Amino acid sequence: MGPTLDDMTIFSGNGSIKLAGDVARSLGIPLSDATVGKWTNDEVRVQLRENVRGKDVFLFQSFPGGVSDRLMELWLMIDAAKRASAGRITVVIPWYPYSKQERKFRGREPISARLVADLTIAAGAERIVTMDLHEGAIQGFFDIPMDHLPHLPVFLDVFRNEGLTGENAVIVAPDAGAVERATEVAQRLGCGIAVIFKRHPEGDVERAEVVETVGELKGKRALLVDDFMLGGSTICNAAEEAKKAGATEVRACVTHAIMAGEAIERIANSHISTLYTTDTLPPRADMPPNVKVVSVAPLLGEVLRCIHEDRSVSKLLGQIESGDEA
Repeated sequence: MGPTLDDMTIFSGNGSIKLAGDVARSLGIPLSDATVGKWTNDEVRVQLRENVRGKDVFLFQSFPGGVSDRLMELWLMIDAAKRASAGRITVVIPWYPYSKQERKFRGREPISARLVADLTIAAGAERIVTMDLHEGAIQGFFDIPMDHLPHLPVFLDVFRNEGLTGENAVIVAPDAGAVERATEVAQRLGCGIAVIFKRHPEGDVERAEVVETVGELKGKRALLVDDFMLGGSTICNAAEEAKKAGATEVRACVTHAIMAGEAIERIANSHISTLYTTDTLPPRADMPPNVKVVSVAPLLGEVLRCIHEDRSVSKLLGQIESGDEA
């Protein structure tokens, strides 16, 4: 007899409680109870309050803030599940922390994304599920199975339903690093493509300045696409540049909206009419009205079901992207 959902258990750290609950509901099972907090001396405290012996355990954690605490929560949850004789431990990390630090940019720097991978494996993770990594090469940091979920299944229908297709729309890469992503989206929607090149002023790597725009934007609806947004300067500057180049409307899409620093104010006061994002990071309560959140819970639910039933995740994603029934 194959596995049933009775054999599946979902827990969450404090960085992804709502998303984990939404995924559990999509599967028709409850989110399992866990104590994830702190002792009075500021050490992280974890206790899984349900039996996991022999079960297929899925541990959710994302990183909207307090990254160090959230990482320690995750590692202690993994260790707790391992010591409680879990059958298999799958870690679901919708937004992978330290993903901008996947290589050394200067001398005497760590490769932080690699260290996060090493410590997660050392804690006892047996499989990883993540989404839209900033650098795909991070997959190579893990010597355990990893499911790297793409952004397109989440957004394509939204773009089509809102008419961002064909010759009237242009997909815009807000910097050179987003060209591959913009090209892929443009091909799927039958749109043209434009690229806005930027530079970072010396001494301020989080601020971006536009250098040049390549591509025809005059009279077009522009859709800026990127994997994540930190402080918002890159995408807001790109939106302003698209408007200057003659775009009739500017929309934007980022999978992960970190919304650090002055990002909320920048987006609210920008030329972006709609910013599409997901709940890989918990949406902030003060999100401006021009932000539209699309949930990844249905996709994650189907992926977790495939993993639990030992079915192909790649085949599932292929079916979703082609519009077939999963």
